[in-house]
Amino acid sequence: MRLAVILATATLLAGCGKPAPKPTDSPAAPPQVRVAAVGGDVQAAEVTGVGTVALRREASLGFTSAGRILRINVNEGDRVRRGQLLAALDTTTVAADLARAQAERARAAAEYKRSETLMAQGWITRPRLENAKAALESADAQVRAAGFQTANATIVAPGSGTVLARLSEPGQVVAAGTPVLTIGEEASGYVLRVPLSDRDAARLTEGAPATVTLAALGDQPMTGRVVEIGGRADRATGTFVIEIGLPDDARLRSGQIGDARIVAGGANQQLRVPANAVFAARADEAFVYVVDRARQRVALRRIGIGEADDRGVRVTRGLVRGELVATSRVDRLHDGMAIAPIGPSSGQAR
Repeated sequence: MRLAVILATATLLAGCGKPAPKPTDSPAAPPQVRVAAVGGDVQAAEVTGVGTVALRREASLGFTSAGRILRINVNEGDRVRRGQLLAALDTTTVAADLARAQAERARAAAEYKRSETLMAQGWITRPRLENAKAALESADAQVRAAGFQTANATIVAPGSGTVLARLSEPGQVVAAGTPVLTIGEEASGYVLRVPLSDRDAARLTEGAPATVTLAALGDQPMTGRVVEIGGRADRATGTFVIEIGLPDDARLRSGQIGDARIVAGGANQQLRVPANAVFAARADEAFVYVVDRARQRVALRRIGIGEADDRGVRVTRGLVRGELVATSRVDRLHDGMAIAPIGPSSGQAR
């Protein structure tokens, strides 16, 4: 009994000698994170393309009859004036055709005159006279056709311009209508012909302003306007050709290559975020942490991105104007993490 009392007393004293338990540590304060608003700017929508300079009116010239080319008086690049003789056929054949037609007409005229005399004397019937008259009219038509072929055995310039292509050579036998020369009319002015997709062409209207840059002219921008939009797509490429009128410049030549930026209807609102808000960029996608100021938490979000410049990274999808994104500590954040945001309380356009 005495031993039990001693043990109990020792146990009590030992318990009293133990140190008091330490208070539990207080939770860590959420990290401070700078935030920025998703900004945007409104820009006129543009359509871009690459095209070729050409005279607006270009004509392919040929002979109206078949024959052997006797001479061609011009070469590619030559300037010509209205009415200038450009090429001629060997007229041996067409002259023979004209002589044959004239001889046939003389015979038909004599037959008709004789038939009139016989008809007056009652020796032939009226149908026979009418046949003779029809033969004479047919012969007259043959003479006119042969005369036309003879008169058009040459090619003359329809207006002042430039020889763009020489497609045949003297001594070559050509069919009627075969292109021999291509002439560009200087009075029509130069245009830049740009092939565009159906979607881009549908966004344009005649008169839309455009900026054209030609490497051959030292990359100096030229201003122009859309003067024509193709009404039918090219069957091979599916593109529509639009023409941009260019200002007068003595250095312009057909075949020069130019870049065009054309103002389309409407406007585009482009969203941007600071470059330090974007991470894990891959191709046209990246991630940002969107900040919920009311809950003081961040949420991971995938967004689409475009080009970057001194204004930030262009956002193509995934964000709306005025949303807040984290711009600091992005490598230490995680989805749903509590933060202490530092920065604007509402979205402001940059």
